[in-house]
Amino acid sequence: MSAGPPLERRLGTGDAVVVGLGAMLGAGVFAAFGPAAATAGSLLLLGLGIAAVVATCNALSSAQLAAVHPASGGTYVYGRRQLGAFWGHLAGFGFVVGKTASCAAMALTFGSYALPGSGRPLAVAAVVALTAVNLRGVQKTARLTRLLVGLVLLALAAVVVAALAGGTASTDGLRATDGVGAYDVLQSAGLLFFAFAGYARIATLGEEVRDPTRTIPRAIPIALAAVLAVYALVAVSALLAVGPAVLAGSTAPLASVVEAGDLSWLSPAVRVGGALAALGVLLSLLVGVSRTAFAMARERELPRWLDAVHPVHRVPHHAELAVAAAVVVLVLLVDLRGAIGFSSFAVLVYYAVTNASALTLRADQRRYPRAVAVVGLLGCVLLAATLPLTSVALGVAVLAAGSIVFAVRHRASPRR
Repeated sequence: MSAGPPLERRLGTGDAVVVGLGAMLGAGVFAAFGPAAATAGSLLLLGLGIAAVVATCNALSSAQLAAVHPASGGTYVYGRRQLGAFWGHLAGFGFVVGKTASCAAMALTFGSYALPGSGRPLAVAAVVALTAVNLRGVQKTARLTRLLVGLVLLALAAVVVAALAGGTASTDGLRATDGVGAYDVLQSAGLLFFAFAGYARIATLGEEVRDPTRTIPRAIPIALAAVLAVYALVAVSALLAVGPAVLAGSTAPLASVVEAGDLSWLSPAVRVGGALAALGVLLSLLVGVSRTAFAMARERELPRWLDAVHPVHRVPHHAELAVAAAVVVLVLLVDLRGAIGFSSFAVLVYYAVTNASALTLRADQRRYPRAVAVVGLLGCVLLAATLPLTSVALGVAVLAAGSIVFAVRHRASPRR
């Protein structure tokens, strides 16, 4: 990497796990079961399992790469060092663009849950407030994330209790839906992968974690295992309570689960939980995107102005402010509720580069068998290809534009 001011290592294993939980236990679990049920019916459980396998392979590849390259930027750094500058650029560009759109979507989701009818102004306020928290230092971010994770877990516990004790639970909801094929299950897996994608946030903070060669490989699997257990419990409970048809027809599927039974008085708590979940994801996304932008600016893939560290709080404050500004513009101008597919496509490409990078590690650097990276790479490609056609087309177009920018810049500067 190019020389630049260092970030400060302040996060321990517990903090890193919490950051990962905050990134995954968010709006995805409150929203993704609806489109997944519309695609695969009750077989969304199989899609959830496939998404979990791919996510696990990606997590293990990320963990061993983060131990070898403990620097901010995640797969942008791994791709550059293991595969070459183009692949690092492709991963970084896809991550920044896709996750900036996800930031706006999460901000809008928070606004619509918290105050229907005034969602956009509240979404902008959320972006500004969370950016202010991030600018105060990464430890402040971890503390706030810990609080949000606790509240979201309470809301999900309310969903499970209401689903199982509300008087509507039936095994009929677990019966396979007629007419669902392998393609539908894979598409549901691609959509549900959106809810798992946050574990890489731990790796993007590699330069701010104490003892990263030990902390990151431990924190990523712990966070992923905890989230998978929660998702499986919530999914089974929801299907038992209302079945796939109700989930598919709802824009707030977990709230519909609670409202269908005798414990509907818990619905406000679940809606508050959904708003807080979106807030938690937005917080962690702002951190992850800004660190990747910071790393790309170090290599002059983005404007050099972004390569700056605050002298007191030791955070990349210029990158934080730039990402926040971009998100605010998107919140004000665009309806991004359909951005889940595009974000999933970009993130799956990002992790395909992760697994390809892991395949090039030397034997003494590898912590897991090469087969893990092979399964992860093939899984990412397969799930990306089976996403809705519009998402695939838009994702290919955006990544192609990023590739053209790379080619033009490097042709103009051969020494790069």
